[in-house]
Amino acid sequence: MGDEKLEVMESRARHEQLPAADVELGRGGSAHQPAVAESILQKDMQLQQQEAGEESRKLQLVKDGGGAPAARSAHVRRVSTAESMKSAVSTFIYNISGPLDREDSTRSGISAQGSIRIPSTGNISMISERLYNAYISFQEDAQNIVGVWKILMSAYQSLGVVYGDLGASPLYVFPAIRQLESPDEKDLLGIMSLVFWTLTLVGLIKYVLIVLLADDHGEGGTLALYSLLCQHAKIGGSVGKQYSYLESDMNLIYLAHPTQSTASMSFHFKVKIFLENSRIAQRALLITIMVGTCMVIGDGALTPAISVLSAISGLRVSQPSIDKNLIVVISCIILVGLFLVQSLGTSKMSFLFSPIMVLWFLTTPIIGLYNIIKYYPGVFKSLSPHYAFLFFSRNDTVGWKGLGAISLCVSGAEVMFADMGHFNRRSIQVAFSLFVYPSLILTYAGIIAYLIKHPQELHEGFYKSIPTPVYWPMFVIATLAAIVASQALISATFSIIKSAIALGCFPRVKLIHTSPSHAGHVYSPEVNYILMVFCVVVVIVFQDGEQIGNAFGVALMFVMIITTLLVAVVMLVVWNTSLSLILIFLAIFGLIEGFYLTAVLNKIRSGGWLPIVVSAILLSIMLCWNHGRQIKYEFESQNKMGSEELGDLIVSSGVMRVPGLCFFYSDLVFGLPPIIGHYVRNVNALHNVIIMMTIRCIPVKTVLPRERFVVSSGKLRGLYRCVARYGYMDTVSMEGNDFMDQVVQSIVEYLRSKYDIDSRHMQGEHADVEFHDRLQNRWMYEELLHELEMAREKPPVHVVGQRSLKTGKNTSWFESIAIDKLYFLLQNTSRSAMASFELPSSNLLQVGMVYELQ
Repeated sequence: MGDEKLEVMESRARHEQLPAADVELGRGGSAHQPAVAESILQKDMQLQQQEAGEESRKLQLVKDGGGAPAARSAHVRRVSTAESMKSAVSTFIYNISGPLDREDSTRSGISAQGSIRIPSTGNISMISERLYNAYISFQEDAQNIVGVWKILMSAYQSLGVVYGDLGASPLYVFPAIRQLESPDEKDLLGIMSLVFWTLTLVGLIKYVLIVLLADDHGEGGTLALYSLLCQHAKIGGSVGKQYSYLESDMNLIYLAHPTQSTASMSFHFKVKIFLENSRIAQRALLITIMVGTCMVIGDGALTPAISVLSAISGLRVSQPSIDKNLIVVISCIILVGLFLVQSLGTSKMSFLFSPIMVLWFLTTPIIGLYNIIKYYPGVFKSLSPHYAFLFFSRNDTVGWKGLGAISLCVSGAEVMFADMGHFNRRSIQVAFSLFVYPSLILTYAGIIAYLIKHPQELHEGFYKSIPTPVYWPMFVIATLAAIVASQALISATFSIIKSAIALGCFPRVKLIHTSPSHAGHVYSPEVNYILMVFCVVVVIVFQDGEQIGNAFGVALMFVMIITTLLVAVVMLVVWNTSLSLILIFLAIFGLIEGFYLTAVLNKIRSGGWLPIVVSAILLSIMLCWNHGRQIKYEFESQNKMGSEELGDLIVSSGVMRVPGLCFFYSDLVFGLPPIIGHYVRNVNALHNVIIMMTIRCIPVKTVLPRERFVVSSGKLRGLYRCVARYGYMDTVSMEGNDFMDQVVQSIVEYLRSKYDIDSRHMQGEHADVEFHDRLQNRWMYEELLHELEMAREKPPVHVVGQRSLKTGKNTSWFESIAIDKLYFLLQNTSRSAMASFELPSSNLLQVGMVYELQ
């Protein structure tokens, strides 16, 4: 593009009889040849069209997922800087080379007053092109260095949040292996082989290389997978009709548009159509998502308990005389302290915890190498899968039961996916592949090498393998690492709860954003203290890492299998992956995780029942809350009012229109909710400007501020409909005047568009008619704008409906219990909508209304 511009400038210079250097320096003259000038003008226009087309293509690529807004602006700045640099280089070369050519020409006998030979533009262009390329190469290298540095820094921070649970797994894998009483060398090599291949296949290949790719614009977890599926298939209505996509949502930047299958009747297309048309399939998918979410939350409740208790148990390894109750008390004190500092936020916690995990991931493999060299240098022969199969053939049922404990070596693998929104995919992949994975392999290999010479110490393998001189420093590091391990699931739980609330699947709780730059960094006091009480109770009741490990393993394997199934659906519906590859994916990981699941289910009686009970309670809460919200929305849809009906009610009731601005909040997108009729009949007054406000949280990661509002108007004067759209990672806040100013500005823009204020005058026989219409539109626009400005001068009134459900006589007993008892309890104990939206209490009016179901 730069060469073409130079060619045009040279052409213009030749035909205008001006030196090319003058053109480079910005000097010019008048065109003397009209035909040539027209040709040059046409070429200029073609270049402008090419540039416009290129910019349009870049924006379209970004809209289709090619990059973030910051990346777009950075690219435009680079192009602009590069073009400026190239022009400056050419100018500089001309300035320094012109006098030299003049001097050379004088020496050749050419008079300085005669014709001066300027160096050819081609030579200048060639030199400037080389310098320009060198500059661009330097700039790209610098950007690559900065990009690599950012990834490394993010990977470093992820160690303190994401990998605490996975890194601390050696603390509780060996205490949970109770089936083998006196393992020999081959048994221990078989355990090492199982640990290695589990970490490699499940941790490295499945999660790092496959599952992390199934993100929703950087967000991970089961709810992000559901959001991704909703964007490619019309299944969002299973959460509630208010969460399904509308036509106005199709242009959102962060909405991934479905990829078109090459064959309309392909298997992928048939599966998509089946999901869209089958209400049962949609409901089954939603329940699966909810079960996975509940299991992750249950995992988050058990991780702090098992991590801290296993670490503190190291005291009894060195000092057997210490009472077990003292271990429980110390563990509870540490857990309470951990939950009390959660309000600091993820960023500060990662800043504190990352150095601890770096120290952990450096010291444990060093000790592992020491044990390998000292006790059993040939331990790496266990990497052959032969020893894994030999382990089962030698131990039969006992070996199969031992899988439940070995599965704990990948505890925290799901956290890599769930916590991806806190960092990014590349940093998590780099941290695991280059740091965490090798460290864990060396740590486990060192413990096994020690145990081969000391098989009787299997249940206390980690602490027994530590050399005596460094035992107490490693005990302190292990305790700190256990605390960090707890942090990983706690942070993930907060993010999951936030996303579930946004999608209407969980009662509202207080959410505090702890970072101005990361939307995923949230903290919930209610959830935090419930988790704290639960963890303390678990430690006091079980008092043993083995039974907590059994419970932990059940939750872990359920989550992994659900993730495998959901990623397979994403492969089918979103990625259009080959059916054979999907079957291979399901066969490998489904078989591995299914085999582990059968082993952990065998431990339901000895602690494995706990995560199932917790998940069942959470699932009941989520289903009941979601069902109640859907019933409420359907009731409002069936009993909604039209703007004409509201106008008739105002006239018949003699309602006074008072100055001011009033916001009515409702989930309805079309029509007026019954609460407004209830308000008019009882208050007998209505403001001049009424804005029906609908807050829609749709299954996308985020909605850009410029895409936030969609405005329309009704037939009743002063009545507007405004839909504010948010993603599941966005924060809904109406505190201050910013929100109201944005709504009013959106209404003004809508009125300008509606009354065609910015259009130009037409010419021709209909000009008089068009002028009259434009004049009338202008008058109406000015009238409504003045009315809006007058209403804006007074503080607005926010009307929020407190809607309660009551079942009728014909309702089934199950529905009566779900609505009248459980949903009523959840509605009264959850945070109110006005508190969640942060509405100003001084201008808030809450109107109660009972929806009686037939």
